[in-house]
Order: sequence, then C-alpha cells, then structure tokens
Amino acid sequence: MIATMTIMMAIGIPVAVAIGLASLVGIGGFMTVPLIVIPQQAFVALDKFPLAAIPFFILAGNIMADGGISRRLVDLVESCVYSIRGGILLTCIFTALIFGAVSGSSVATTLAVGAILIPAMVRRGYPVGFAAALQATAAELSVLIPPSIPMIIYGLSANVSVGDLFVAGIGPGLLVAVALSAFVLAYTRYKGYAEIREDVRPPFFPALRHSSLALLMPIIVLGGIYGGVFTPTEASVVAVGYSLIVTLFIYKELNLKGLVAVVRRSAISSAVVMFIVSMAGIFSFVLTRAGVPASIGNWITDTFTDPISFLLAVNLFLFVMGMFVETSASIVVLGPILAPVAIQFGIDPTYFGIVMIFNLALGMITPPLGVNLFAACAVANIGIEKMVPHLLPLIGVILLCLALVTFVPAISLFLI
Repeated sequence: MIATMTIMMAIGIPVAVAIGLASLVGIGGFMTVPLIVIPQQAFVALDKFPLAAIPFFILAGNIMADGGISRRLVDLVESCVYSIRGGILLTCIFTALIFGAVSGSSVATTLAVGAILIPAMVRRGYPVGFAAALQATAAELSVLIPPSIPMIIYGLSANVSVGDLFVAGIGPGLLVAVALSAFVLAYTRYKGYAEIREDVRPPFFPALRHSSLALLMPIIVLGGIYGGVFTPTEASVVAVGYSLIVTLFIYKELNLKGLVAVVRRSAISSAVVMFIVSMAGIFSFVLTRAGVPASIGNWITDTFTDPISFLLAVNLFLFVMGMFVETSASIVVLGPILAPVAIQFGIDPTYFGIVMIFNLALGMITPPLGVNLFAACAVANIGIEKMVPHLLPLIGVILLCLALVTFVPAISLFLI
C-alpha cells in the first residue's frame, strides 16, 4: 500500500487519489472485507462534528483577505515597526501571526498577506526571492497559532482535546515569530540589504482605529474558545459571521458578487482538504485492521528504549514525510499510529501533537510539495529556484525552534 501510494504521488497523481487507490489495493489484494467498506469508512472519517470548523475557518480567512481586514492589519503592524531598519520584514512576520489567529490556514495567509507585503518588500529594496521565502515561512505560524486546521485534524485522529492543542500552540508560535524576527534583522544587515523608504509611515492612532474591528476578531474567537463560551467548531462560525458583518456593512469592501467568488474559492479549498481526510480515513482503517499500528508500536518500543531517542527518530521521520505527503493526510494516517506509542513512553499526547504538527508544517516550506512555496511563487510571479537560496537559512531557524519545542516540553505546556 505504501509503495503504491508513493509511486502514484511520484508520477503526479493527486495525494487524495493516491491514498484512496492504495487503500483499494490493500483491501482488494490482501483483505477479505467487502468493498462496501470503502465508502463506509470514507463517510465515517468525515462524520465528525469538529471537522465542520475547517470550511468555516477557510471561509473566514478568504473573507478577511478580500474584505480589507488583512490590509488594515498590515498598516497597523507597519505603523509600529516602521522606524526599525527591516520593519517591513517584521510587518510580514507579525501580520501573518495575527492573520493566522483567525484563518487557521497557512496557504490562505500566504495568499492574503503576501499579495500586499511581497510587492511592498520588493519596493523597499529586498530581493523578490527573499521576500517570497520570508512570506512562505512566516505563514507557517498559521499552523502553530490557534485556531489551526492541522490541530483540529490531529485532535480528532488521536483523540486529544482540540482546546488543549490550541493552548499548547501559543508558546511555539510566539517562539517562531520572535526567532524569525531576530534572524531577519541580523541577516539583512549581514547581507547589506539597504531598505528604501519611499512610503509614508502609516500614523499609529488612525491605523489602530481603522484596524480595531479586525483586531477584535481573534480576541472574540480565541477568547470565546478559552473562556468556554463556544467550542472551536462554533468559533469558526462566529469568525465567519463577524467577518461578514465587518466587511459587508462596516468596511463595505466586499459586495455580494465578491462574496459569491469568496464562497466558491473556499468551497473548493475545503473540498480538497475533506477529500484527503476521507481517503486517509480509509487508509488508516486498512492499516489498523491489518495490525500495522500495533506492529510499528512494538518495533519502536523494542528499538528505542527512552523518550529522547524516540523523539529524535520521530522528528527525522516526520520531517522527511512532510516533504512528500500533504500535512492533513500525514496527520490522519500517522497520528493514530504514533500517538499511542508516545503515550507508552510517558510523553504527553498534547505536547506530542504539537511536535508532530510542527514537523509536518515544515513540509509546507520544503520542496517538492511545499504548498506555501507555490502560493508565494504565484503571488511573486517567480520560479521556486529563486527562493531556495534565501529559504535555506529560514528553514534552519525553524529547525532550531523545533529542537527547542521538542526537548523543552514546557514551551508547549506552560499554559495548560
């Protein structure tokens, strides 16, 4: 099954189709169950209420992008850091952080924020490859900062509280934001990039006033979740409702025609994610019925005798896996396999989930299947080869942060 899936993806077959056909090979060739289990398990994988949060968070992110919310957030952050040399780079990082606190999607953040900031960074004198690489990397914060779509999927797959995962993601997200900020300020001075300041600094108080409603959105969403007012799924609907009110009736930058286009784009993106989840559910069912998780668990337990060696092996494995397999599919397939083994080693399943999601999120900025890279390339209108030289040191920073998160559990668990 794994060989079939790998070969299909290598020749360009979409990930969800490759997973589904590999599951069909496993059922038809090596099991005696009727083929009716394929649609049954596909439905079972999707018949989970928390999954409803995914299309709503995607929709909220697209409404924010088209309705002027993202632009106002950019103006506010830039008004705070304009006087710093490299302030536009900090604007890129922290706008992605704030935008990710509602959208939950790194691709949505790359497209929405990158459309504004990649051209702005180029105008300030930074190479287009560096601007695109930084935007793609900063958008990874959307996966670490709650609410996060991969966290929802992991919580359902590994039977872990989604609310606890959201809280556990705050520390690693802030760590990455600070580390990236310190690095880009030092790196640009080392490279001798001279920032050209042609634009007028956005005045702080008008920018704060114009963006106040946009800033209120993550406060309402996250405050409602952590305060027990509503669940993460209900919070996604609140995010959509709030963003619609703000963009249609207050900012008035989104009309009904534009809303139809936003809904259509969001539906397509949601369908892609849900298709992957459903096919990965079938794949997981076949592996579980064949006893693969138990076998892998026994092998890992026999091979690695302590949590440190186990975490090192998992990090290496997931880093490579993230380069070739879509994040949602990896979580659905591997989460139920690895989480029980981590528990056997005495590792907190919430903390392990953050380590797993952090690893797989790296796949979004590493070739050949780095979705953030392709989104940034589309916005910047360049080939991925122009990004790679600038991307490598940024990946190094993320790997350093991953090492800290892996071996200092308090970074993830100090708020729980």
